Amino acid sequence: MPYLFVHFKEKITPDGEAVYFGISKDGLNFKAVNKGNPILMPQLGEGCRDIEIVRLKDGSFVIITTDLCVANRYDENMCLDWRDINHNGSKCLHIWKTKDLVNFSEEKLQHFGRDDFGCMWAPEVIFDDKRDEYIIHWGSTVKETDFEHMSIYCSTTKDFESFTPPKLFFDKNNEILDSHIRKIGDKYHLFYKNSNNPAMNMHATSTDVYGPYEHDEAFERYMHTVPKPGAYEGPTSYILPDGRWCLMLDYFGCKKSKMGYVPFISPTPGVSDFKRAKEKFSFPYGFKHGGVIEITLEEYTRLENYRNSYNFPKGTGEKSFFQKLCFWK
Repeated sequence: MPYLFVHFKEKITPDGEAVYFGISKDGLNFKAVNKGNPILMPQLGEGCRDIEIVRLKDGSFVIITTDLCVANRYDENMCLDWRDINHNGSKCLHIWKTKDLVNFSEEKLQHFGRDDFGCMWAPEVIFDDKRDEYIIHWGSTVKETDFEHMSIYCSTTKDFESFTPPKLFFDKNNEILDSHIRKIGDKYHLFYKNSNNPAMNMHATSTDVYGPYEHDEAFERYMHTVPKPGAYEGPTSYILPDGRWCLMLDYFGCKKSKMGYVPFISPTPGVSDFKRAKEKFSFPYGFKHGGVIEITLEEYTRLENYRNSYNFPKGTGEKSFFQKLCFWK
């Protein structure tokens, strides 16, 4: 049961904010595809963060990402104005389609018709089998609250060509972001990040994808025991070959070079008895905010042999890119 991990890299140069692939046969040990070079470099918008992939009913795939390049927003002191990013960053989402994971459609920068959004972060997709449509959900700030309160919004589609107007999906009294939904049996599991009071990842469940969702007190109590619980974000999950449920949380509370995913495992799918994994997980470098899907052995072999030349983002250019590299040294 091979796996594909789509992600970006934590770097201070724009090439990190692109689509990268990692593959694994056991869900524990991952290796880089394309020698660790980007699979897709955005030619539109700013850059690619928070990478999501979904397999459609016809067997093809869609990749969808946040449109944002943090590396290009550093000032001369290497500081970021996150308030400005919340207000004026990532108004669209990048979308690519592929049938084989190596040949891709033309990039699409999709606007969802809400000019009052301050940002659109961390899109994920879940198929709603009851309504026979895909739900794209993401975190946004809105002008109505002066872009201070992030909530989860959603849009639906059947073909990733036309989309319904965005509506509120999940909200709380405090700011929330980075939603991840997995259906196990007849229950939907929603993971998300509380930005404060308390700052940590949360878990809730429902029998309908749109809720209402019931808060998981036991999961919150466990997260209180994790050192620096507020330093994790970007949840994603998958079922390991032996049947255990692996929850990956993106850890940013350390040096940039050591940032990346940390695994937590529950012995039973659908039961949120997660504990930090004791066995060794290995990654060739820090995988940042992405998603994991199961792939076939044929698809794994195709990706293992995949080689693509490096393409610089449109408007960046080789000269200016290396000027950036020299600037950060």
